[in-house]
Amino acid sequence: MKIVIIGGVAGGASAAARARRLSEDAEIILLERGPEPSFANCGLPYYVGGLIESRDKLLVAPAERLRARYRLDVRTGNEVIRIDRDEQTVTIRDHADGRVYEETYDKLIIATGASAFKPPTPGIDGDRVLSLRDLPDADRLHARVTANAKPGKALRVAVIGAGFIGIEVVENMVHRNIETTLVERGDQILPPWDREMISPLIELLHQRGVQVRLNDSVTSFEDTGEELVVHLQSGETLRADFAVVAIGVRPENSLAIAAGLKCGKGGGIQTNEHMQTNDPNVYAVGDVAEVRDAVTGEPTQIPLAGPANRQGRIAADHIFGRDSIYRGTQGTAIVGVFGHAAAMTGHSEKVLVRSGRAYEKIYIHPADHAGYYPGATAMSLKLLFDPSDGKILGAQAVGINGVDKRIDVIAVAIQARMTVYDLEEVELCYAPQYGSAKDPINMAGFVASSVLRGDQPVMHSHDLNMPSDSNDRFILDVRTPTEFDAGHIAAATNVPLDELRDRLDELPRDRVIAAYCKVGQRGYMATRLLAQKGFEVENLSGGFTTYERAKH
Repeated sequence: MKIVIIGGVAGGASAAARARRLSEDAEIILLERGPEPSFANCGLPYYVGGLIESRDKLLVAPAERLRARYRLDVRTGNEVIRIDRDEQTVTIRDHADGRVYEETYDKLIIATGASAFKPPTPGIDGDRVLSLRDLPDADRLHARVTANAKPGKALRVAVIGAGFIGIEVVENMVHRNIETTLVERGDQILPPWDREMISPLIELLHQRGVQVRLNDSVTSFEDTGEELVVHLQSGETLRADFAVVAIGVRPENSLAIAAGLKCGKGGGIQTNEHMQTNDPNVYAVGDVAEVRDAVTGEPTQIPLAGPANRQGRIAADHIFGRDSIYRGTQGTAIVGVFGHAAAMTGHSEKVLVRSGRAYEKIYIHPADHAGYYPGATAMSLKLLFDPSDGKILGAQAVGINGVDKRIDVIAVAIQARMTVYDLEEVELCYAPQYGSAKDPINMAGFVASSVLRGDQPVMHSHDLNMPSDSNDRFILDVRTPTEFDAGHIAAATNVPLDELRDRLDELPRDRVIAAYCKVGQRGYMATRLLAQKGFEVENLSGGFTTYERAKH
């Protein structure tokens, strides 16, 4: 068996190592056009920012180790320029000497990844406009940020794009004491999340001195020789020493297209559950591959390191006769922002809306561990689920501590096809410094299940923005007068929860009552009380906290 793998990093290197573990006799050739066969993409921003001091730490599996430990034929600086599926050959250019040669294969694995997307913006190819996708990119950006600025003047950078890489670059530029401006064409940072969930992070960026320009985009870059002038759609101009463009990636599919392999709408190479393409002798893994959405079963493309590693392993398994199946990608991800974290799994609300999928949602704002134990911090958690059977469709969480733990639990629940009723019963480890007897996971299950059982009809912040003639609700604030005076929903009437039983005659019986508190718990108690007294009542999910965030 002769296996040729195009590309290393996560998918290709994992496939090569797995193939060797399954067969000592196979000939395995790993072709990588770059200088290193396997490096930590996700660590690049932190090397640029100085948190990872040594570049060598980014080399997950250096070429010599792969050769020595796995007896792989690793060829760096060797780029595949053509695939001939009929002859089962690849044509390769060795960048060291310019030699062009061919290799045959029995099985081919394409792991060419994705490249940073660069639109045809005037000036985008200038020396001061950088990207961050691979080691050479990191080297160029590292050299730029460590160069001496003018005496008494800090370096300035414009970061274009507020996705994962953009936000991580921003954080690391601030760590380098570089004046940073973030430009995002959308109305929020971190577009995969729902806007109300990550709105608190905007204020966090402002607190760290980051200038944020939402709903704006670059029309051109102008290098004056002394500085870079960034012209924006809004008419504003930014002056910087350099810019980092991080507006997404596109699959490196040119080889596949030329070879007649089928690609999806997003450009990813179409694969089956074994990572095979429409040619059974050719597999595709990692960011270049189109896979199945784990929630909906629809084709999708989500560039993440974890799935790429698993796909490489599955491709190698299948080549050697094992019935390994890729279950699909559910988009479990996390990003750090100045000591805070935003994590998600499954579908966001915006994706569910676009797909026309029926859903319900709830918000909770628990502490990461028992409130009586020192150091407890708040988090916000949003759970999306099917209103008919409670199947979990997605979740998002933002906070300081414990965010990853909760999203990881829900990620497993989605893969296990669990429902919100199951979350009520999940048994998780507990000690006051680590969690609560009623963990946020349990609380999310309790709240969602009570909605489905009819114990707690809910409404959402956007419901209050409907025209008054179709939304004639009586808005009831059940917080304390002090909380009410500090800020409340317009037209709300304040009746504290502890006084509610004695003031029922102040409430209308011919209107729906929208009850709310700070985070939803007292609103829930008010909802149960009023429902049993014959009122038609709904609880505002997530309370005033979510309402305030949804406005911004």
